[in-house]
Amino acid sequence: MTARIPSLVERLSAWLPPVMSILALAVVVLHLVAFGTAREPDEGGAAHMWQLLMAGQLPFVAWHAVRWIPRAPALSLKIFAVQILAILAAIAPVWWFGLG
Repeated sequence: MTARIPSLVERLSAWLPPVMSILALAVVVLHLVAFGTAREPDEGGAAHMWQLLMAGQLPFVAWHAVRWIPRAPALSLKIFAVQILAILAAIAPVWWFGLG
């Protein structure tokens, strides 16, 4: 069974993880703009939101990889690469500023 390009790209498992990574990145950027890089004594709401967004997308990434890479490898691997790049983009400022 070959997947049509629109049908695969329209799948929730394809576009939701990058959206969640972008939201996680926005949470970090907004927190940095509002409060700077100062360490807080306790994790705040921004840290919890970031953690939920990052952890919440992993089942979708795994499902997409298991379900679609065997069926449509060329497009699925491109989507998987976008998902991984989005995850790395959301992790980068946390690592760079030592917020973790």
